[in-house]
Amino acid sequence: MYQFDMKKNNLIGLNESELVNIAEGLGDRSFRGRQLYHEIYQRREEKLTQMAVLPQVFRTRLDNSFEIRIPEIQDRQQSKDGTIKFLFRLDDGKCIESVFIPEDHRQTLCISSQVGCGVGCTFCMTAQMGFHRNLTSGEILGQVLAIARDGCLSQLGFNVVFMGMGEPLYNYKNVMKAFRIMTDSKAMGLSHRKITVSTAGVVPVLNRMQSEVKMPNLAISLNAASDDVRHEVMPINQKWNLKDLIDVCRSFSLKLQHRITFEYVLLSGITDSDQDAQRLVKLLEGLQIKVNLIPYNPDPFLPFKRPAPSRVERFQGILIRGSIAAFVRKTRGDDISAACGQLAHLKKEIHE
Repeated sequence: MYQFDMKKNNLIGLNESELVNIAEGLGDRSFRGRQLYHEIYQRREEKLTQMAVLPQVFRTRLDNSFEIRIPEIQDRQQSKDGTIKFLFRLDDGKCIESVFIPEDHRQTLCISSQVGCGVGCTFCMTAQMGFHRNLTSGEILGQVLAIARDGCLSQLGFNVVFMGMGEPLYNYKNVMKAFRIMTDSKAMGLSHRKITVSTAGVVPVLNRMQSEVKMPNLAISLNAASDDVRHEVMPINQKWNLKDLIDVCRSFSLKLQHRITFEYVLLSGITDSDQDAQRLVKLLEGLQIKVNLIPYNPDPFLPFKRPAPSRVERFQGILIRGSIAAFVRKTRGDDISAACGQLAHLKKEIHE
């Protein structure tokens, strides 16, 4: 069993009001908590004792009980295309993976929301791990801060996608708390338009999400255009079928100022036929959306295959002729198992 030391209380993951309460609880004024909030998230200060803006006495009191602690980078692999996969060890010894994807005009950070995943998509390696637990808001934000500390992220301008391990909407409270801190101008200061939450379609939480004052972009993992096929490849469809999912997406389209993205994994001989494409056009009719087509990223332990490029192109063409904005997502990091659906740090253990 992994042994870990008893830690001080971690300040990462706390919002401004919580830090204000800590400052007042330590006998100082509320604005010290607001300064602490700024130092942690905007200045990305690593040690309480180095926060010169705070009085020495207050720093000492803080340091007696609290610390700034981010997940430990256990491993770091770099792909031939520049993609970097990070393996993080958490305080309890469990591990998660995150992926940094550099591009010419932007940087994208793909982060995890759970240890493992309980949704059970049959084509996804993370699903083979099963579900272990939700990440805290601090562990979610800690991935961003750790990768920034590693030197990958610019101070401004990067994108964050919740497309790593886990189903974000099954950890809604912590994901949204992290989102609010990321988008707070007094903290990380990211635009909400630069943050995307991907979901397999947890319909009740999608309904709840519509009451949020500020929302991230939405990416819906669709991956099939009929209930029969989606039942097989995405068991969550047995709880909330395509009608349930599309109905909530239609209600969203009235509230969002930008398009919902539908992610569609093309599995050779299963979800990539002309008929599948035609059904997809009909299913999405009237929605303000775009579709990202993802040719399956193979894994030797799973039985699925990637379609030929000509099949992908033909599928895309049918969508475009059906007035759907359809794009083929470029595979990144597949040589280090960092591509979509490949994150599973326990891969060897799963199949032994």
